Amino acid sequence: MVSQALLASAPSLPTHRDPFDRLLIAQAIVEDLVLVTADAQLRRYPIRIVW
Repeated sequence: MVSQALLASAPSLPTHRDPFDRLLIAQAIVEDLVLVTADAQLRRYPIRIVW
């Protein structure tokens, strides 16, 4: 389920070509989550990443 806070924050993110990544980034920000990924593009965002 996608929360209102998540939907509200996703459009305000800097441009990212993958809409699923935008949702992951927004969710990590809103819920203070850590993402496990090797995608270097996600390091541009204010999220915690492991890998």
